[in-house]
Amino acid sequence: MYRVGKWLDRGRSYANASTQSLDSLAESQNLESALRAVELVLNDDIQGAEKGLGDGTSPFHKLAKGTLGFMKAVLGFEQDAMKEAQATLSEAESSSSASYNKAQYDPRTFVSTIYEKGSEFALCQAEAQIMSAVVGVLNESLTESIRGFYKLRKAYITLDRLVQMEIAFMKTRPTQGRSALRPQSMESLQRPGSRTGKTQYPSERPGTDPVQPSNPSALRKAEAVEDVSADDPAEEFHEADIIHDNNPVTQAYEGHFDVEEEAEDMTELDRKIEEMNLAHHSNELQAEGLMKPPPLTTLGMLTEDADSEIFANSLDAFIHSGTNLMSGILSLLISVIPPAFSKLLYIIGFRGDRERGIRMLWQASKFPNINGGMASLVLFGWYNGLVGFCDIIADPDPSKPDDVEGYPAARLEALLVEMRKRYPKSHLWLIEEARMAASKRQLDSALKILSVPGTSQLKQIEALHMFEKSLSAMNAHRYQLCADSFLTCADLNAWSQGLYSYIAGAAHLSAYRYDKTLSKAEAQKHAKLAEEYLKAAPTRVGKKKMMGRQLPFDGFVVRKIAKWEERAVRWKCNFIDAVGVSPLEEMIFLWAGYKKMDASQLQSSLENLAWSENTPRWPQEDADERAILAVLRAVILRNLRQHEESAAILSQNILNRSAFDFTGQYKDDWMVPTAHYELAVNLWMQRTEYGQIHGTKFVTDPGEKVPPVVPAHDARLVKECQAHLEKAKAWGKYELDARLGLKITAALNAVKHWETKHATIPT
Repeated sequence: MYRVGKWLDRGRSYANASTQSLDSLAESQNLESALRAVELVLNDDIQGAEKGLGDGTSPFHKLAKGTLGFMKAVLGFEQDAMKEAQATLSEAESSSSASYNKAQYDPRTFVSTIYEKGSEFALCQAEAQIMSAVVGVLNESLTESIRGFYKLRKAYITLDRLVQMEIAFMKTRPTQGRSALRPQSMESLQRPGSRTGKTQYPSERPGTDPVQPSNPSALRKAEAVEDVSADDPAEEFHEADIIHDNNPVTQAYEGHFDVEEEAEDMTELDRKIEEMNLAHHSNELQAEGLMKPPPLTTLGMLTEDADSEIFANSLDAFIHSGTNLMSGILSLLISVIPPAFSKLLYIIGFRGDRERGIRMLWQASKFPNINGGMASLVLFGWYNGLVGFCDIIADPDPSKPDDVEGYPAARLEALLVEMRKRYPKSHLWLIEEARMAASKRQLDSALKILSVPGTSQLKQIEALHMFEKSLSAMNAHRYQLCADSFLTCADLNAWSQGLYSYIAGAAHLSAYRYDKTLSKAEAQKHAKLAEEYLKAAPTRVGKKKMMGRQLPFDGFVVRKIAKWEERAVRWKCNFIDAVGVSPLEEMIFLWAGYKKMDASQLQSSLENLAWSENTPRWPQEDADERAILAVLRAVILRNLRQHEESAAILSQNILNRSAFDFTGQYKDDWMVPTAHYELAVNLWMQRTEYGQIHGTKFVTDPGEKVPPVVPAHDARLVKECQAHLEKAKAWGKYELDARLGLKITAALNAVKHWETKHATIPT
């Protein structure tokens, strides 16, 4: 009886799907309408985007609305924006799932020459899941964060299948004629009955990879992970008997899906998640049988430009660019997860691939649609953000113009020109232009770009613009501009209010201490403002959380102020005089600002540090304050390419001390692992290969020439570099460990790449 009832319900569901036919021409029109509207976001035309999306009800329109909400959420970190984004993305996910189910049985649905039927809706669902997952991780709730990782896992399965379709298509290309490669246009798709009366499904077309099954699409396996609702007729298509050993997720897949386990009630899942001890959960997850999908690959994938005849159909172009965008983001971001969070990867069960992710993002950036624009934003964020933040990155190959290693300045500049041409009104690209200038140690140029009159329609973009201006002003020692800009950030964004107040106070303190052009009255005014903003900082923290935890800098700010208040009591002095080594220089270091300074600005930072050593209290200064100054001075000298001096400072002032010297209620504890990391950076930069690639800028002797390559010498330096990185990685828990952990992860990846490249060099 169950089977008969199931069959009858399935028949009713099929009839319902047929009456709500997914006409291929209308499908294409819906896609193009939604893409045109949402792309306006990248040109700062938010009102135009919202008007264009209007009352559109297609999965493409709903995904576009979700994308708009997602951008507001991730650019501003506002709780209300996150809730709104989650709601619209959830609706887009459900709509895409229903349309995918209908597409399997609707003969009027678009049939691609590359992808299986309904792949466009599977991609929409995967995109919604990934964006929802990112918002979930940024959410204040730990439950929402962990649920987000599960969504990533489901999206990964879908994306992997789409990649395999492209690979299967590429295998058939050498044996096909040119005409066989041309996708059917929307106008040429005939209505049912006008052909032979038989619907042509992907598995029935000539040239289909023989490995692929003839039964319904394996993309359903990603759907099977979703919760099944008995009240939704479309969900009746998720029958367990279509999932079996002959219908693998990918050709390389050797695991097994337990559908009943994956479809467990979300409320029960939430309960289990909250009880989970994240520090020791890997064994628990393995015991639950969570499978680990195989790593994605770019081998055999399409690399044609957007104007290729293969992408003559807008749906094929959308699927290809979207698959590359989302797969690229996943592979890239997972590859740089700091060691402190690495155990979370057990939840989603896959590893990242930095090189693969970057290549896929560059491929997606070729397409003049929202996917191409988003891919470009991610690329700029990667190179001007993460790569710009790290110190040890893999060396580019000068003979390969499309090499993904290092910082491809020329390629990024060409992409920026294209984006500025495509979106001339957007402030997003002005921000990236300023970041590129800063990466060349041209902070004055960056500030000039960021001072262009005009504001963005999107408050979140305006906040991002102001934050970048604040950082550039801080790095350029423009104290008043730095303070004013960070206070403006507090008006534009509810996150990091304590940090904004702290840096504003630190900027006023720097003006009080170091600006010799100020009168005594003006200096005292800065001192008063410094105390006001610094003491206000702890009262503005703790209001926002990420993954259920306090924001890292919030705890840092609270401890710092408490430390200085304790010192003021102990030393019997006022609060400002109890502040130790320049907190602004410390912030510059923590935000990788020394990488952006020119030689004169680096020299100014050295002078600011020397100010502390000339105070009467310096001989009795606490050990942790002395260590902070030593790290900052070593980093500055390293940026001036004075490596021996830098390494000596670290060895003589930090590594010769016990870690217990920096343990205590108010003490800073991050200097020893940082010293190991900095020694590694010095060793990395002393390689002959590094000098050849980066030139001799900032060397002590302007006439110094780069000697011939000495591979064995470089190999010894890299081996020592790796040893210090491993010590820093294994150091354990300390304040802001995730921040340094990000650099360590990137550095170890670069070392691994170097070892692969020079495997035959003796050490």
